[in-house]
Amino acid sequence: MTRRNQTGVSQFLLLGLPIPPEHQHLFYALFLAMYLTTVLGNLIITILILLDSHLHTPMYFFLSNLSFSDLCFSSVTMPKLLQNMQSQDPSIPYAGCLAQIYFFLIFGVMESFLLVVMAYDRYVAICYPLHYTSVMSPKLCVSLVVLSWVLTTLHAMLHTLLMARLSFCEDNVIPHYFCDVSTLLKLACSNTHDNELAIYILGGPIVVFPFLLIIVSYAKVVSFIFKVPSSQGIHKAFSTCGSHLSVVSLFYGPVIGLYLCPSTNNSAVKETVMSLMYTVVTPMLNPFIYSLRNRDVKGALERIVCKKQFPSFLC
Repeated sequence: MTRRNQTGVSQFLLLGLPIPPEHQHLFYALFLAMYLTTVLGNLIITILILLDSHLHTPMYFFLSNLSFSDLCFSSVTMPKLLQNMQSQDPSIPYAGCLAQIYFFLIFGVMESFLLVVMAYDRYVAICYPLHYTSVMSPKLCVSLVVLSWVLTTLHAMLHTLLMARLSFCEDNVIPHYFCDVSTLLKLACSNTHDNELAIYILGGPIVVFPFLLIIVSYAKVVSFIFKVPSSQGIHKAFSTCGSHLSVVSLFYGPVIGLYLCPSTNNSAVKETVMSLMYTVVTPMLNPFIYSLRNRDVKGALERIVCKKQFPSFLC
């Protein structure tokens, strides 16, 4: 049999979002604005960290990788969603669907790993400030990020190759706005045992274990904070961790509700809304969360702007 006969389909149909036809243009404008905000915000954060030497620290090194990952994570699904809303053509090629799964897993899991690394960075900075420079050495920081990229790439490759082995028959309608692994498994007309086994075995190390590590690290941070005699020290520590905890909540909240605590009462609309939260809303909000109350980022922006040949009163 040929590969085409094995898959049975050459393309899938994405149902997209449950939006009435008369509201399509309004929501298209809304999602386009959200996507452009995501791209612009994360690009600014990444460029500022690269250009300003004051931000060449472990925390901002990890943040630059997180911003890049957020930009790519949103770009995996949003352009196709916007294209489908504009052209009213819900089709996506079979190869394009597999590619979307591959990159979705890479950047989605990468965000999870980076949040763990950033939690460890804050733990060392607050609980062992005198040893921070020696512990969070440039070599360790680069090694942690490289290891995260390697593990996420291998994880995504495994699931994509397992998905490519499945056969898909006549039913090619995906009730979602992107190619999701769990949704495609329901459409497969061949044995999905290996796929499900990989999900269960790797689900802990990839999603649950990182989340538990973040909880443990911040539990120790909170315990240490309340031992600090100075109220100023407590305020500084909480302000340092507040942004990161907000991002963790925004990312893991919908993921846990959707994948780790599934409910038979979950409608397609509810699942779509929860997916929008961590694929669209979270990457858009992260730059604002990390920059609005961050003096270092604001200072870097002012320094970069003032280096340009602007009138002195602007600086």
